[in-house]
Amino acid sequence: MRKGQNPAKFVKDVARPERITVTLLNYIPFLSGFYAETLDVLKVSLESMRKDAGLPFDLMVFDNGSCEEVREYLVNEKEEGRIQYLILSEKNMGKGGAWNVMLTGAPGEIIAYTDADVLFSPNWLKRSVEILETFPNVGMVTARPFRTPPEFYESTLEWARSNATLDEGQFIPWETFLEFNLSLGQTEEENKKVYSETRDWRIVYKGVTAMAGASHWQFTAYKSTLQQFLPFDMDKPMGQVRQLDKRMNDAGLLRLMVSDPLAMNMSNTLGYLRGELKQVGKKKHVSFGKRVLELAPVKKMLLAIYNKIFAWYYS
Repeated sequence: MRKGQNPAKFVKDVARPERITVTLLNYIPFLSGFYAETLDVLKVSLESMRKDAGLPFDLMVFDNGSCEEVREYLVNEKEEGRIQYLILSEKNMGKGGAWNVMLTGAPGEIIAYTDADVLFSPNWLKRSVEILETFPNVGMVTARPFRTPPEFYESTLEWARSNATLDEGQFIPWETFLEFNLSLGQTEEENKKVYSETRDWRIVYKGVTAMAGASHWQFTAYKSTLQQFLPFDMDKPMGQVRQLDKRMNDAGLLRLMVSDPLAMNMSNTLGYLRGELKQVGKKKHVSFGKRVLELAPVKKMLLAIYNKIFAWYYS
């Protein structure tokens, strides 16, 4: 039996969400080994995102089954008003499962997605939305130029050849190209060959410049566009995320990037901020123990043991 009236009946106004929802996916199962610095990486990513995005936004964080320390941090951020929507998953649903929830539930007309290890520069969101709103039939916009597989932006080039100014050349500076690829664990030597043998495609439309290509690790898109590709059926936590890249290209949508680096991959450490990438390629003393660990048979065996232990605890 009800007693009295629900006070909510007398509320005349409700808060309206921002037009843009930034969605961040996070997974930190423990704070040691590979994940030792990842909570610090997450904190830096969130701070850089908010610092000067150039446009207002609400923040949605989906935590994919992280450890207690990380959940406590996120809950505190939510209580302090720095996260507007927080979803704490009991188990790791994989990237596809998390996308199904995030990209459906985000209330904004525009969704800007990011992995939890991205370092943002000022106006990253403003510049991304400018391209999204200027070019027609855009699928996604990534806030950094880098060289992506050409088979995923064939539709973009086909449209640009007839409707915009399209130029081919070395438009991404070598330093910008190398910086990003080094963050993925690649070497400078292997990148010299790739850089010399590949090119960029620059597109100018209505006075706005973009580069051909985009990627699933960070992108801005209309929510209505993303709905066309849901749900994602991925049976592994990682490795299948290029489904979105391929599907958008197959659908004839434009996949674009801003012309200068406004987002950077930090990976699992703060080494980029410490300047460690600049040390790549420089000769340094390597201990005997380190040399032994780098021997192919030893490395293969130890990584197999690590992966098995990880699977026992977290699969």
